[in-house]
Amino acid sequence: MHSKLILGIDPGTMVTGYGMIECVSVNQCQLIECGVFRTSSQQLLGVRVREIYDEVKSTIERFKPDILAVEDVFVGKNAKSALMLGHVRGVILLAAEVCDVPVAQYTPREIKKAVTGNGNATKDQVAFMVQKRLSLRETPKPSDASDAVATALAYTILKDFND
Repeated sequence: MHSKLILGIDPGTMVTGYGMIECVSVNQCQLIECGVFRTSSQQLLGVRVREIYDEVKSTIERFKPDILAVEDVFVGKNAKSALMLGHVRGVILLAAEVCDVPVAQYTPREIKKAVTGNGNATKDQVAFMVQKRLSLRETPKPSDASDAVATALAYTILKDFND
């Protein structure tokens, strides 16, 4: 049975989470690695997005995923935050394109609903279900890493796995 490598990304201007999973079926996935890329608020936005681009591209080159799943921007109360997040998502999409990796994009609500069954789930509920679905001893830390793994899992749940 062919397995798929899925890189999930939870974009952020300060902390961008990533999670790499390998799946042979929707219900048979294992965590390969997860973590975060951090930038400093003291740096100019251009420097920060370049660092995120470099980190994402390096991670893609290291793991060679079949797909990159990324959380889509949602405009809540703060349009400026959404715009900043758009810059980060742009360089993530660029890194995937440069490395010839297809991209799947999901809203936070779609990810939560796929992983927990509830589109309004809390971060703790999402982390708990990530832990359960991957049979981990504990939830991935920090929450940005857990959210990235959830994004990767959402791909396996929302797409026809054999595509």
